[in-house]
Amino acid sequence: MRVVIAPDKFKGSLSASAAAEAMARGVGRAAPGAAIDRVPMADGGEGTVAALVAATGGSLRRAIVHGPMGEPVEAAFGLLGDGRTAAIEMASASGLVLVPADRRDPTIASTRGTGELLLAAIAAGARRVIVGIGGSATNDGGAGLGQALGFRLLDDHGSELGPGGGRLEGLSRIDASARRPELAGVEIAVACDVTNPLCGPTGASAVYGPQKGAMPAMVERLDANLAHFARIVERDLGASVRDIPGSGAAGGLGGGLVAFADGRLQPGIELVIEAVGLRSRLEAADLCLTGEGALDDQSAFGKTAVGVGRLARALGCPVLALAGSIGPGAEATLAQGLDAYFSICPGPIALETAMARAAELLEAATDQAVRAFLADGRSGRAASRP
Repeated sequence: MRVVIAPDKFKGSLSASAAAEAMARGVGRAAPGAAIDRVPMADGGEGTVAALVAATGGSLRRAIVHGPMGEPVEAAFGLLGDGRTAAIEMASASGLVLVPADRRDPTIASTRGTGELLLAAIAAGARRVIVGIGGSATNDGGAGLGQALGFRLLDDHGSELGPGGGRLEGLSRIDASARRPELAGVEIAVACDVTNPLCGPTGASAVYGPQKGAMPAMVERLDANLAHFARIVERDLGASVRDIPGSGAAGGLGGGLVAFADGRLQPGIELVIEAVGLRSRLEAADLCLTGEGALDDQSAFGKTAVGVGRLARALGCPVLALAGSIGPGAEATLAQGLDAYFSICPGPIALETAMARAAELLEAATDQAVRAFLADGRSGRAASRP
């Protein structure tokens, strides 16, 4: 029997790689002779770089870049196993986690470090870069990224704008003549699972600004600044980014990557599935096991387990999911690709205990799930293969 193990992280307790290892031990207990293919997964958010590096046999690299408030930070990127694809997470360079709560200020936070991280990945040999854009501290429309990539954002006096979304009201023109030449021919794939436009009541500032420290008056100012920024971008760069679904992601970085790097916004799980070659790996499988920290009514909207399940079902491969918790609405995942799901918790258990014992519980639950699969008539699919 061939088994593909393709879980996401169990947030706060297990990385995707650690979850795959625990599940592999469970498979080994239930089916000692099974051939196991471990494929750590992610949906484009936190943990995507680590998962892609592990799943493809790549390498983790580091670079010193400017953090969101201008200080130097060490950010990581992954060079995947094919040697030409890299993955970066903007959160490691421009993320909210890098800024203490009492210092958060989206009027001055910049995405410059994300642009510098992108250039570091290209310098390492990448011709295609997957950019995860969740968890930002910024609201600058990707202006800082653009400046790192060689674009000059100038005011009425021809001076370069300072960092942050609060300075965008002074933008007079964008000079693209010094765009970094190494960007030529590099494909930028942006993992984006939200549909917010750049501006307006569902835009970057209104929806995400408050969690970054913006009070109502600041939200209004930042939104007006992004609208002004979008007009200048369209006039000077020919890119209409204001109303693109997802352009408001990460404080407008979604739109900035389109404008400054010819980025293409795509669902994160689709990018990860493609990068790890999951389709070809499932085509040879008799069973797929996936999992993540929680399954609930939100899981059908771009989450890892359902993304894996949809592909597996399309290929005729049974797929079982293991989850730390099963929430209201989880049954909807059965119509979206999963054949069955199981909680790893054996009964009432404190959250702290469950998280501390996550590897042990996941191994045991996988063992039982595989035993159930083998006892079911569908295991004839496995028996029919050499």
